[in-house]
Amino acid sequence: MNPLNRRSFLAKSAAGALGLTILPNLISKAAPSDKLRVAHIGLGGMGNNHMNWFAKLPDVDIVALCDVDSDHLNTTFKTLQGLVPNTKAKLYGDFRKILDDKEIDAITVATPDHWHAQIATMAFQAGKDVYGEKPLSYDIAEGQIMLKTLKKEKKIFQLGTQIHAGDNYHRVAEIIKSGAIGDVHTVRLWKTGGAPDLGNPSPSTPPSTFNYDMWLGPAPKVPYIKERTHFTYRYFLDYSGGVFADFWCHIADIVWWSIEPKGLTSVAAKGEKPQGIADAPKWLDAEMQFDGLKLYWTTEPPNVPGAKDRGIGAYFEGSKGSLICDYGSMEVTINGETVKDIPEVPKTIVRSPGHQQNFVDAVKARTQPESNLEYARAMTLPMHLALISYRLGRPLQWNAKKEQFIGDAEANGYLSREYRKEWNFIK
Repeated sequence: MNPLNRRSFLAKSAAGALGLTILPNLISKAAPSDKLRVAHIGLGGMGNNHMNWFAKLPDVDIVALCDVDSDHLNTTFKTLQGLVPNTKAKLYGDFRKILDDKEIDAITVATPDHWHAQIATMAFQAGKDVYGEKPLSYDIAEGQIMLKTLKKEKKIFQLGTQIHAGDNYHRVAEIIKSGAIGDVHTVRLWKTGGAPDLGNPSPSTPPSTFNYDMWLGPAPKVPYIKERTHFTYRYFLDYSGGVFADFWCHIADIVWWSIEPKGLTSVAAKGEKPQGIADAPKWLDAEMQFDGLKLYWTTEPPNVPGAKDRGIGAYFEGSKGSLICDYGSMEVTINGETVKDIPEVPKTIVRSPGHQQNFVDAVKARTQPESNLEYARAMTLPMHLALISYRLGRPLQWNAKKEQFIGDAEANGYLSREYRKEWNFIK
């Protein structure tokens, strides 16, 4: 397909679709040469989810797979062959080769958290759109660079907050935005669970199938310990922020969608280190002050109606009533009466065609999708601040306009991290 026709394909429906209303019967008729060519980078559990989701979209062609663990790579390729028997997808151990491939239109990123931002930023610079897993970035500076580069290169980004696409979150946002529970002054978020006891294993030699140095990438160089890699990497602050960082974006998403908190001024977090080698919080509780809004995060459900039996949730307290929700359900209480919906509140938010389809549609229309980068960065930023407060063990004051802590050089030192020299690709 010549470049002019491909640009026409990627831009079609831009005038009226706005990335959300492309008709399924039109999508299903896409010719093989007109399909969006997608590569998947990072092939653990979530990376395989990415591949399964995108393989089912009729206007997508999966053209490449990449992982630093050749066992993951080969196993995932066999899965892809079961989904797409005639696949000609190329296999790579180095994501840079995917970014160099001009035949690839978009990538998905499901690597460990400490690689998310650098790969996405490099992809923007290479002319590719990105569907990236949460959390958005390892630190605040990375998020700033991502947004600046996306705007400069005019690229498309969707954060992998798949729950955002569900009808429940759409409906919660509609009800709160309608003013049914009045002005929201307090929000309580929670997620049970935390970093486990991983013991105190000794360093060993990495498997020959695993490029451990590249897995570490920009993170500090430390001896190989299996428990620090693959799924359990998230319990180490060198790479992630534990259960808190893993789930914050999924439940804070509905808060930023519904009331768009602004003017963060302070954050105070406390927690406990787990037994063993992990150092992400065993539990973490945090308080955040925004303009006109107090936000709490707890590891245990708060003492509010309906929270006890929910492992994750959001509780909105307004001047006229309250609303509690999790991923798939909600209850609204006004004047002592609790209901599961308010039919009188109209549907005002266009429903999603599916989180991954929304990304594909946005790429075609050249409009930002639902969980776009600018939105995702604003929603992710307070999570980073809470982790810094936890690490320092003290409350912190924040200047939202400058995106810096006030009078605290030590805290500001955590807003960015110096990459290992040989793995810094976005200087």
